[in-house]
Amino acid sequence: MPAPPLSTVRLELHPATAEDAAAVLAWQRANRTHLQAWEPLRADAFYTLEAQRARLQAQADATASGAALHWLIVCKQRDVLIGECALTNLVRGLFQACHLGFALAASAQGQGLMAEALGSVIEHAFAELDLHRIMANYRPENLRSAQLLRRLGFEREGFARAYLKINGQWADHVLTSLLNPAHAS
Repeated sequence: MPAPPLSTVRLELHPATAEDAAAVLAWQRANRTHLQAWEPLRADAFYTLEAQRARLQAQADATASGAALHWLIVCKQRDVLIGECALTNLVRGLFQACHLGFALAASAQGQGLMAEALGSVIEHAFAELDLHRIMANYRPENLRSAQLLRRLGFEREGFARAYLKINGQWADHVLTSLLNPAHAS
């Protein structure tokens, strides 16, 4: 199940492939400091073309296996990569759920661009994939992500202590989810 291209008023979301390695590397390098607090600790080797090709190939493999969908977010007006988003840990059967992950360039913050992109991804997840639940977790101090997820309709479901190792430290996370309104009982 390949990730289909998605389009919004201001954005193009296209499936991430190894051919995008140079653009992703430039985006990663430009946003290294900005993203550091929210991502795993990255060795300098992560910021190489080879590492990005391998990362994008792993994402493509996860997509091919049905475990994930990964998109790159491109601003139409400037034709520049501004972010990434993904539905990962896709589980079918009785669960019909996934995790939502996203990252946006520092230069694109505060313009509603991620809300626009994720709105399209959520619509695809519910209408086309018929998922029941999308889960998204964030660090308590990440107020931008908290606000974005609330705006998109995600509800807090819990708090996980030392949930993920972020920037070299085990970090607490707020657990949220969004349920497919078509599955309302």
